[in-house]
Amino acid sequence: MKPTEPLPLFHSWPILDTGRHFDLGHLIDGDAVADFPAVDDAFLARHAIGRWECDLKGSRLTWSDAVYDLFGLPRGADLARAATVSQYCDQSRAAMERLRAYAIEHRRGFTLDAQIHATDGTLRWMRLIAAPVCAGNRVVRLTGLKRGITPRH
Repeated sequence: MKPTEPLPLFHSWPILDTGRHFDLGHLIDGDAVADFPAVDDAFLARHAIGRWECDLKGSRLTWSDAVYDLFGLPRGADLARAATVSQYCDQSRAAMERLRAYAIEHRRGFTLDAQIHATDGTLRWMRLIAAPVCAGNRVVRLTGLKRGITPRH
């Protein structure tokens, strides 16, 4: 079933309410990553879960190795947001951009299963979890986790 437009709000959750809504952020069956900024990097690596961050001033991206691997890019390669966003399939890109804009405007986190084209041409599904980082009432960064979930789709 295709998502309806506009996207259902259940993809989005307020940052002050993560304890109640983070069930949307389960990356591993039966093992919720409820406080992902504090999750141990060794835990993430064992489960091929990657950290990512986007500084909104200049859209500078920072990725862990698992995210590079998911997108099929060489680890440590220079990242341009426009180029990486172009790897999202059209419907997933539109959903991600809309949720991203909503997250920034309303200071909310979101979870989205998105389909991407890896650099080798394979189609992959990933679970994207995002949370805003605020300075006062203004979002200055988005941060989160990404994990390949192709076998589930």
